[in-house]
Amino acid sequence: MRNQDPGKMGRQRKSIKLYPTHPLVTFPRSWAKFQEKALLVEETFTIDEVSEVLNGLQAVVHSEVESELINTAYTNVLLLRQLFAQAEKWYLKLQTDISELENRELLEQVAEFEKAEITSSNKKPILDVTKSKLAPLNEGGTAELLNKEILRLQEENEKLKSRLKTIEIQATNALDEKSKLEKALQDLQLDQGNQKDFIKAQDLSNLENTVAALKSEFQKTLNDKTENQKSLEENLATAKHDLLRVQEQLHMAEKI
Repeated sequence: MRNQDPGKMGRQRKSIKLYPTHPLVTFPRSWAKFQEKALLVEETFTIDEVSEVLNGLQAVVHSEVESELINTAYTNVLLLRQLFAQAEKWYLKLQTDISELENRELLEQVAEFEKAEITSSNKKPILDVTKSKLAPLNEGGTAELLNKEILRLQEENEKLKSRLKTIEIQATNALDEKSKLEKALQDLQLDQGNQKDFIKAQDLSNLENTVAALKSEFQKTLNDKTENQKSLEENLATAKHDLLRVQEQLHMAEKI
């Protein structure tokens, strides 16, 4: 064993520092460089020198692995943030399956992919000028979807307007018919009062029975018309609410 210059050992420790890419890839390169510059040149090392080299290697490996894990975690967080933002924009409901995180088969596939990536990174990249590239994304798809939604809302708006107009006409006709029936009842009651003094008691009894039957039938018809009118008014109110909702959706879609 012999003494070693501390400054020289510091330079040797610096020579084994890993590159900031991937620890599994850069560590063999750094170790090979260290062997070439120091281990193959020097014949013997002291215990302190060996311990110092090992401690340096441990610190470098620990630092690089920790940095790589932190960067991977941050990258995953940013990726998930982008996915969630896009899902929120298009009102998508995402579902996660926690059991997939413990799927041994999938984990092995990820490990194989990682090994293949490391192997390919050790090789020199070969540029393929004939390889086709994907066309860049644009906003054409979004604009087309918005235009289709606007057209659909416009068509629904026109249908609701037509339905509203039909219901208004039906309600007006029902009110007119109700007014005519009420006037006919008043005329019938007036005629009955004018003729009561000129009709015999027997004829009067028969006439009263007839009037009662007519009145009952009229009342039934009037009730049916009233219920029909209420139904039409409810349909009219519903159609107006639907029209306002569609117009609001159309207005929001045009703003987008």
